[in-house]
This record gives sequence, structure tokens and C-alpha cells, in this order.
Amino acid sequence: MSYRRLGTSGLVVSVVGIGCNNFGRKLDADGTREVVDAAFDAGITLFDTADRYGEPAGASEECLGAALKGRRDEVVLATKFGLDVSGLNGNDFGARGSRRYIVRAVESSLRRLETDYIDLYQMHEPDPLTPIDETLAALDDLVRSGKVRYLGNSNFAGWQIADADWTARAAGHTPFISAQNQYSLLHREVEKEVVPACEQFGLGLLPFFPLDSGLLSGKYSRGSAPTPGTRLSLPRYQRWLDGADWDTIEALTAFGAARGHSLLDVAIAGLAARPAVTSVIAGATTAEQAHANAAAGSWELSTADVAALDQALEPESA
Repeated sequence: MSYRRLGTSGLVVSVVGIGCNNFGRKLDADGTREVVDAAFDAGITLFDTADRYGEPAGASEECLGAALKGRRDEVVLATKFGLDVSGLNGNDFGARGSRRYIVRAVESSLRRLETDYIDLYQMHEPDPLTPIDETLAALDDLVRSGKVRYLGNSNFAGWQIADADWTARAAGHTPFISAQNQYSLLHREVEKEVVPACEQFGLGLLPFFPLDSGLLSGKYSRGSAPTPGTRLSLPRYQRWLDGADWDTIEALTAFGAARGHSLLDVAIAGLAARPAVTSVIAGATTAEQAHANAAAGSWELSTADVAALDQALEPESA
């Protein structure tokens, strides 16, 4: 496993992280521990959850906190606040970036995670009802109190990253050091504005959904019925298969095969080689998946590989 600084901060994370949205939902406490144990074995240090994850909401944090007992200080524990969690953190009237809401949210997360500090506390989405200065001031207080070590954002647009950075630095608040957005080699919208903003303001990008709901896992192919039991074998996902960019998927498959790597390897390692990316957040529901994701991240693309990958992604510009 390789490790990188998150943006220009001093926080070091593994190049592959574990997305914990299945903890407390598809996985119970025992299943969560199995995945966490496998991640430790593979050298993964970054675990990313949110107060919204799990059924009911909050169950992911509870399962993760229990699985980390006795080894909490060995990981970078990241969680999020700011999505609608149906009263989990009190009646917020939609203002989930307010000081009132944030204070409640962090105390609830600390309790569920069974820890006295969070390494990376992320705003899950922008709050149009609350001035970003109020949000950053409240988060800065958490950092100064020791309850939070670093701050990040999620689902922000490029201009919102820029605005938050300017506001934080002008007011002397702790700035965001990371941005977590949907990003895969099939969906690269963030490259237009979010990636340049991250590079300009020193944020590390943490892509989620890197396998694009399984389309880049290597389990599916054009014109073939999905293997029973796989996610996209369910009838409600048929439209995803029908609308998939199979030309790009096949180009990426060929790119990997020419170098002795699977499509899964390309999806994770190729994304890790993109500008501003620090760690690729990939979900896992089994120990085998955690090991496979970690192994994929161990491939470090050469300069020639990166150029060839660019050509595979945009053949018309070659």
C-alpha cells in the first residue's frame, strides 16, 4: 500500500480507502469487522463513513466504531454531516450547516463512533440556507477544541471550494483540506472545475463511486446477461447496463489487459493517477473485495501508462 498527504496538509492516508456506506446496512457488526480486519491486513488506513449511512441512519458509524476498538489510533477516521437524517441530530429546518446543527451532529457522531476525536470531518453537501462563514467558524471551533483534526467538503462545486477557501483564510478559520466527489473513469465531470479548484487551493480529492456501481468491476460485458446475484442483475438496474458507455469500458479493459491488469485495477489505479486525487474511496462488502481494492491501488502507473490511459479515455484527441 502506498500513502499520500491529503492535499497540502500533513494528514497521510492510504491511496485506497474503505467506503463504509454498507456498514450497518448490508453488513452487520460481524460483517463490518471482517471487512475492517481485511483492510488492516492490506494496509488501508482511511475509513470513510457518514452520520447518514446505515439503516437506521447512524448504524454505519456504530458498526465502524465497534470494529475499531483497540486500534482507533491506527486509522484515519473520516465521517460526514449535513445530509437529511430525519431528525437524527434534531430538528434543523434544513439548515444543516448551522452552528446549532453542527454541534449536535459532531457529538452524536463521536458517541456512535466511540471516540473522542474525528480525523476528517466533512460537510456532506453545501447548505444554501447558512452562510459558509458560519459553518466554517463552527467547524474551526471543533478543530481548536480537539474534537476534530481536519476538515473536508463533499459534493461541492468548484466555485464553492474557492469561496470556502477564501472565506476561511480571510477570517482565520481552519480551511478545508479535502473534497469528496463522485468521480470515475466513466464519469469525469469533476475534471472541469473541481479538480482545478483542488489543485489551486491545495485540497486532496477523494473520489467516491470509482467503480461506477460495478460497471468498472469487470463483472459485466456488452450484450451479456449479468451473473445472478450481482448488483446489476436486479431488474431495476437494467437501464444502467443499457445506457453504459461500453466503448470506453472496453477501451479501459484492453488498456489493462495489455499491461497484465484487470479492469478493476485500471478503475482504481488509473483514478489514483489523475491530478489532485489523494485516495480512492471504494466500498467493500467482503474481505475479498477489500483485498482486491487494495491490490488494485498498489499499481503505480508510469508516465507512459498515464499518457496511454488518456488516449483510451479520449481517443478522438489522440
